[in-house]
Amino acid sequence: MKENLRDAIVSQRREFERAAAEPFVVRRVDNRALQSPLVKVIIGPRRAGKSFYAQHALQGKANFAYVNFDDERLATTDNCDDILAALRLVYGETRSILMDEIQNLPRWELFVNRLHREGYNVVITGSNAKLLSRELATHLTGRHIPISIFPFSFSEFIAAAGREFTASEMAEQFTRYVESTGYPEPVVKRLDARAYLSTLFESILYKDIVKRHAIRFSTAIDDLGTYVLSNVAKEYSFKTLAVVSGAKSDQTVKNYLSYLEEAFLIFSINRFSFKVKEQVASNKKLYCIDNGFIHARAFKTSPDYGRLCENVVAIELRRRELNGEFRFTFWKNAQQEEVDFVLREGTQTRQLIQVCTNIDAASTRVRELRSLLKASKELKCDDLLVLTGSYEATETTDWFGIHRVVKFTPIWKWLLEN
Repeated sequence: MKENLRDAIVSQRREFERAAAEPFVVRRVDNRALQSPLVKVIIGPRRAGKSFYAQHALQGKANFAYVNFDDERLATTDNCDDILAALRLVYGETRSILMDEIQNLPRWELFVNRLHREGYNVVITGSNAKLLSRELATHLTGRHIPISIFPFSFSEFIAAAGREFTASEMAEQFTRYVESTGYPEPVVKRLDARAYLSTLFESILYKDIVKRHAIRFSTAIDDLGTYVLSNVAKEYSFKTLAVVSGAKSDQTVKNYLSYLEEAFLIFSINRFSFKVKEQVASNKKLYCIDNGFIHARAFKTSPDYGRLCENVVAIELRRRELNGEFRFTFWKNAQQEEVDFVLREGTQTRQLIQVCTNIDAASTRVRELRSLLKASKELKCDDLLVLTGSYEATETTDWFGIHRVVKFTPIWKWLLEN
């Protein structure tokens, strides 16, 4: 067994070193977190570049060993001391270890905790949000620092192109970004994104969800995933989703959605309410972690460009939320008027954001601004932002005695500013 472990780690080392020579886009992440003496926990979707980021961020700063638990040769490993012994044989007496897809190792949290107590510099990656957060909260409370790696942001997508763009070219690049993907491999290697992401979606669905959770009838969760991707930025009820997926009950749908979320395929946001119980009980809105999945897997009548843009904005807000900047929800009143995003810090509303790619039509402008102003009054927030396709201005507007200054900014500019 020990020889098999050593051979697997030798093979992984060769693959890892080959990957280091491939083109690399610097991620917009604060690398100071990697200098922390705490356990570094890099979370995010599969193939988003977690280990690639860690490899380049650690290069030259530490002599580190590497092991990837997303490898069938390590699937039966249950003796962590054997893993350490194999790493020493391959890498020598290093005190820094990068462990990929740690959730595949049984009782991994106890192993990591022990390494940290013994003074190792530990960096781990994982593609299972809820499993990691639950175990970290239980066993590594106060002893870990999270780092989120998503598919490329728009600024990283631009960096991957390797050249400067004019303002008009930047707007064209944003359209490409909305209509393609932020996943690093298809972007950097110019692969067929639709085929790549269709295969990746199926792999995550069956390997990380169906197999992990022993789902007997996989068609229902597959249908649910396809429906969600076809209806991003829309509210949902468990009853409706149960019907469209053929799931047996609302509880089954809740479980399936939680599995899709923990695998970083989708995420949901609550409807704003001052009462926590109402927030939890109200319908939620669903978004996808990358537009590429929508293009690859949604129904032929896929979401329109406006909803795809809203999804891009939601991804950026989710990225920043995981970094601890704020929490965000959406707002809707009894008249069904809606504001796409409400950013909150503690009990205070920090900003209200409306996404409207075409603000030129008079009826659209009135509808979007009326909702924004009503929410502004109710939530006592004066920072109002409308993210547009191209329109840029700062205007004073009013609605039946509510006077506010509203900023209009093209989405691509806002993404680069953030």
